[in-house]
Amino acid sequence: MSTGPPLPLHGQGGAGASRSPRVDAVRNRGKVLDAAERLFARDGVERVTMQAVAKEAGVGVGTLYRGFGDKAGLAMALLGERERQFQELMISGPPPLGPGAEPAERLTAFVAGYAELVAEQLELVLLSQTAAPGARFRSGAHALWRTHCRHLLGLAGAPSPELRADALLAALSGEMIAHWMTEQDRDLAEITEALVGMARALSSK
Repeated sequence: MSTGPPLPLHGQGGAGASRSPRVDAVRNRGKVLDAAERLFARDGVERVTMQAVAKEAGVGVGTLYRGFGDKAGLAMALLGERERQFQELMISGPPPLGPGAEPAERLTAFVAGYAELVAEQLELVLLSQTAAPGARFRSGAHALWRTHCRHLLGLAGAPSPELRADALLAALSGEMIAHWMTEQDRDLAEITEALVGMARALSSK
């Protein structure tokens, strides 16, 4: 998945190349986040140490602490980066997730894509959304998701688009996805199909 302009920096270097600290910082940040994602997925956030992430990324432990503060900061930075990538596709990527498709189709593409994001980063999403009562509603990402869903529902002519957007995002919360996947042993494909159907129904007038 493209993350924008920083990507070409990964191919720079070689004998005599002059690399600014900024270039090295961007490169190291990407390596660290990718390493953390692999280890969190394999071992769980609680069992992963900053030392293990540094070793996996091939950077010094000091680089992690300078860049992220602690493991909680690293975990939230990873979630923030994956959310940012999804936001870019949602706002300016190709249809149906990006502009160019009918509102209802864009909404269902959002639901399918966001459900996948939540499932892939489930532990981090849960940490973020349940850190304090109402934490999910106070995040900048949630405000963007809600505005996007409300806008598409309004364009589709659905009544009470604010309430329908809230209902849809409640079903996409980390706690709800975790309940279906762990307590009810449902797979992501089944969950996504049901949520896409829900989005279509909510889009109707």
